Amino acid sequence: GQRQRVALGRAIVRRPEAFLMDEPLSNLDATLRVKTRSELVAMHQELATTFIYVTHDQVEAMTMASRMAVMRAGRLQQTGSPQSVYEKPANTFVAQFIGSPPMNIVAGDVRREGELLGVDVAGGRIPLPPEHAAAVAQLGLERVLVGVRPEHLVIGDGPVRASVRAVESLGHERHVLCDLSPDQMVIVRISADMPPPAAGDVVQLTADPQFLHLFDAATSRRIGA
Repeated sequence: GQRQRVALGRAIVRRPEAFLMDEPLSNLDATLRVKTRSELVAMHQELATTFIYVTHDQVEAMTMASRMAVMRAGRLQQTGSPQSVYEKPANTFVAQFIGSPPMNIVAGDVRREGELLGVDVAGGRIPLPPEHAAAVAQLGLERVLVGVRPEHLVIGDGPVRASVRAVESLGHERHVLCDLSPDQMVIVRISADMPPPAAGDVVQLTADPQFLHLFDAATSRRIGA
């Protein structure tokens, strides 16, 4: 940590037009990383200078950036504010790279019931809200990828049946690992004060339609706004 501070001090004296930092916190322990991260944010605000910060740590990206660019194999995937990238990922790579635990993504077949569209997933049908249904209908898609973040999945009365594989306790919250099939698992985030199911229990899952994300099964790109 001290070496990073010395290097930053030397750079500040030169009054550069921009700072380029390549994973400067990667070798620090967790406590020092949090402290140094806050110091860098304060320095950025005080100097009012451009900081280009490279990191594989999504927590650093989400907490430090005013604008982020997500790269994959040297190709730009998406740019925007951290919150906009989190809420509207451009493709499945971004969706699962930003957020911990990562977004659950499962494949499903598009089905029509009268004027309504739904997606069949793991033996259950998820109704699509009007804006998603319109986008899917316009593209004429028969198969899509449905994404939902762990905090937006709910255990209770729902259309999707799953078997509980394990429950991980993190103190302030729990992660319930559920198998939809032998090769498809999803994660449900629940609060620590909620009684957890036991491994082996069969549960029903549902999600608020407003928090659903749809992606093209062929291209992995986001469908709709």
